[in-house]
Amino acid sequence: MKEIRKQEILALLYRSFLAFVFYQIARLLFWFFNKNLIPVDSFSEYLNIAYRGFSFDTTAILYVNSLFILLSLIPILINSRKPYQKFLFYLYFITNGIAYSLNFGDFIYYKFSQARLTSAAFKVAQNENNVGEIFLTSFAEHPFVIIWFVVLTAFWIYLYKRVKIAEIRPKKLVPYFLFSILTLCVAALLVVGGIRGDFRHSTRPINLVDANRHVTKPVHANVVLNSVFSFFRTLTTNNFKEVHFVDEKFIGENIKPYKYYPRENVEPKPNVVIFILESFGKEYSGAFNKNSGIKNFESYTPFFDSLATQSLIATNAFANGRQSIHGMSSVLAGIPSLKDAFTSSPYSNQKIQSLVSVANEMGYDTSFFHGAPNGSMGFLGFGNILGFKHYYGKTEFNNDQEFDGIWGIWDEPFFQFFAQTLNQKKSPFFATLFSVSSHHPFKVPTKYVGKFKKGPLEIHEPIGYTDFALKKFFETAEKMPWYNNTIFVFVADHTNQVGYPEYEKAMNRFAIPIMFYSPNSKYNLQGEITEPTQQMDIYPTLVDLMGYNKKIRSWGRSLVSEKKEDYLIVNSDSINEQMIIGNYIYLFNGEEVTGIYAIDDKALKNNLIRQPLNTEMQKGILLTKAWYQDYMDRVINRKLK
Repeated sequence: MKEIRKQEILALLYRSFLAFVFYQIARLLFWFFNKNLIPVDSFSEYLNIAYRGFSFDTTAILYVNSLFILLSLIPILINSRKPYQKFLFYLYFITNGIAYSLNFGDFIYYKFSQARLTSAAFKVAQNENNVGEIFLTSFAEHPFVIIWFVVLTAFWIYLYKRVKIAEIRPKKLVPYFLFSILTLCVAALLVVGGIRGDFRHSTRPINLVDANRHVTKPVHANVVLNSVFSFFRTLTTNNFKEVHFVDEKFIGENIKPYKYYPRENVEPKPNVVIFILESFGKEYSGAFNKNSGIKNFESYTPFFDSLATQSLIATNAFANGRQSIHGMSSVLAGIPSLKDAFTSSPYSNQKIQSLVSVANEMGYDTSFFHGAPNGSMGFLGFGNILGFKHYYGKTEFNNDQEFDGIWGIWDEPFFQFFAQTLNQKKSPFFATLFSVSSHHPFKVPTKYVGKFKKGPLEIHEPIGYTDFALKKFFETAEKMPWYNNTIFVFVADHTNQVGYPEYEKAMNRFAIPIMFYSPNSKYNLQGEITEPTQQMDIYPTLVDLMGYNKKIRSWGRSLVSEKKEDYLIVNSDSINEQMIIGNYIYLFNGEEVTGIYAIDDKALKNNLIRQPLNTEMQKGILLTKAWYQDYMDRVINRKLK
């Protein structure tokens, strides 16, 4: 019977099936392009990962094709005619082509973000005016990504056209409409269930965290996912929700969200200069890898290594976020970014106690320097929230001849501008500089091509250039009157390209250097801290050194205090929160601890959650939940001041 529309339904099933096939091909390519970061031990292990990905592919494909499915089944009598089928063809490939391209963007993006594409990336991009240049540069450097996309899309089109629908005009309209309505109802039910992930009313729709349910290694969750799913699922999500696991007394006694570091009168007050160094991962510096056990280790930071011998360095330090703006909030305000970034949340615009507010209260002149176009990365807006009195960007530098063409002013001239501007300020001053040059597309000024060591990674040469810029800064600054009474802090915002297997491990993707230096010996900033530390520790450490004799709100700890304080290191892989507490690493999905790993198991290979839990593990689970509860309470209820 023509009225049951058999060929149209079979064609729709075939076209949907094609989408599943090509999503699996994209998953395989995503893993292939990132296999050094996502090790898979066997073919069977990959097959299990790919199989688990079907439910996430289903959601993504139905998100994208809901309109196509509706228009394929809606009873309007002209469905099988050539013009209408041509219209469906273009609808199918325009929507699927755009969505499918997101997966290919992640072949490149994942190397820098260690996370699948989410809507947060677009929130960050809103602050940039060079998105087009970055996009073109990225794909020019990775032409095979474009080639794969074009070839696969062309093959997809070829297979689509292999099944054609013959034009049929139904004569019995009542059966035609009744059957079509029934088919639409069934299809709607299947689409709703497919988008949710199942048909049970008692369960919530599948989310990013569900990718961890069926994998033994957390890093495999990013292969289970696809970029279309992660993008759409985060468009309207808000993971900031109040929870209650423990009472406030437990939080006060164990999390200790308020710290107090009384110190005898500190006069004159020290100047404070913070360098937040773009992508300056621990992996690139010899001073921070003396005990890493990496054979034939190569350093690309000779000046940084030299300065480290006269400094207090934390050689087991971690970033509290994955992007530059996360580094700013973690270092300056002691606020990490979890699955959702605090800085792009509805709660970021609130009064925040921070290094900036403390410095302002103590009479410091506070400034933020970033050589990019003013407002880039969201730094200007967040800097205003923190209370910086002055902002210096590309506009204030006022010489576009030193512009790198994409990100901002080259580090060497901007660092000199930084030194000269500080020399015009009255002490005490508090100044933060965020560097730009050690960033994709990993270039150095033309006059320095060939000057710095080129290692196996593209980033090595610009890291050497930024190190050189630091050296030139100190050659200028040490001649200035404010230099001797200044505390300098150096920290990376996040990590970047990976060369050594040690840094391919999941937790070491957050491994960064933290260094405190002062030419003034009275601050006693020398030695090595081997305990786990984090960006959030910089806030209380500097408050301690500055002599701020009041309580501060901080989840970090002073690294120079005589007090013995336990560490609780926090970051997120965008799917789970990760916490280092005592001798273990805990993975937390917002509701339950799903993984416990020995502290030396940085690759997160051996999950101990299913074995009998010892007393420390049980306490660690409580501490994980308590910290998360306190974080959500303070962020949502505006208790960050």
